[in-house]
Amino acid sequence: MPGSLPHYNRGPASYQVSAAVVGGQLVCKTTANSTTVIPNTTAGATNILGVAGGDASPIVSQAGNVTGYGDPLLDISALGDYVSVYNGDYDMHVTYEAACDLGDLLMAAATAGNVKKYTAGTADQIIGRCTQPGGVTAGATIGRARIF
Repeated sequence: MPGSLPHYNRGPASYQVSAAVVGGQLVCKTTANSTTVIPNTTAGATNILGVAGGDASPIVSQAGNVTGYGDPLLDISALGDYVSVYNGDYDMHVTYEAACDLGDLLMAAATAGNVKKYTAGTADQIIGRCTQPGGVTAGATIGRARIF
């Protein structure tokens, strides 16, 4: 057989946000039993759900806003309050906190939603692998990563 493709492709999970999320950020639950997500801000976090696939923001109340005719005003230009979250071996663009070589293991960084090279800790802190050709040469650089 010359090749084979999967019969079914899976898509991202969808979560409601409780704080603004930017595409490419690592996200985690807001609190222990929460149904909403926020950008991760804990270095070495073990509760990473995945990588945000787009931007999202909580919806602010629009109560009391009316048009010039007195009709209710609905602003649909705002970002949605749900974000697609990719995990499970997707290759995504993320922001690196520091330099990292191709193939290095990754962990969550303390900067909101960033990744960094796994240096020390426990195996459950490993969240992915650097897949950027040539690696990442400096911090605050966007590069490819495979998030597990």
